[in-house]
Amino acid sequence: DALPIFVEWLFKEKGETSFSLIYRYNDMTEEVLDDRFVDRVVWDGSKKTDDLQDMSLFLTNVTFNHSGEYICRVNRTLTFDNYEFNINVSKHIHLNVVAKANRDAASIVSEIMMYVLIVVLTIWLVVEMIYCYKKIAAAGEEVIQENASDYLAITSESKENCTGVQEEP
Repeated sequence: DALPIFVEWLFKEKGETSFSLIYRYNDMTEEVLDDRFVDRVVWDGSKKTDDLQDMSLFLTNVTFNHSGEYICRVNRTLTFDNYEFNINVSKHIHLNVVAKANRDAASIVSEIMMYVLIVVLTIWLVVEMIYCYKKIAAAGEEVIQENASDYLAITSESKENCTGVQEEP
């Protein structure tokens, strides 16, 4: 009885001639098979499902001894009504552990440009807000002055129309 899918990770240290099986994920069960990777391998692939789409591992607390070649081997059986199809795929990964990661000059320049752009856009936003505030305030004063002159005009028009009022003796 074939299981739908299982994943195996193999490792060949620099200078070695053969691969050794270090990890197996089968039927939602993880198994570290090499003492060099105990408490260092963390499954980061698809979880709690038989339909694995991601077969990733995290290596933690890496040492120079973890430099070498890794193989991720996947065996999947697709079952149809009257047919089973088996797929075997292997992917090779070369890992070179260095003392300290070197930052690429492009990443440093892009980070600096990002901060410069944030500062420039913030300054532009403040200037734009001040400009808009002054424009709104000036428009508001004009409206107040227009309304005041309308009231004054009404008042003066009312006084002119008062000529028809007479006093009784």
